[in-house]
Amino acid sequence: MTQVTEAVYSDGVLRPEGRLSLRDKERVRLIIQSLESPRANDRVRAIENLRAGVGRSKFRSSGPYPTQDELHERR
Repeated sequence: MTQVTEAVYSDGVLRPEGRLSLRDKERVRLIIQSLESPRANDRVRAIENLRAGVGRSKFRSSGPYPTQDELHERR
């Protein structure tokens, strides 16, 4: 059985906004999806963190890049 409802997280507890058709102590699987849109600052910060991580990367390529034929072995 699948049920969809909204809930509020408060003091470490999820409180559904509607009644659920569940037996006492029934095990369920939760998929949490925030209904609030992500803040613009969060996205900017995530991109900055990604760029900083790439900048700290020790991976460096030396030598020529492979040709298209080397990348795609032809028979």
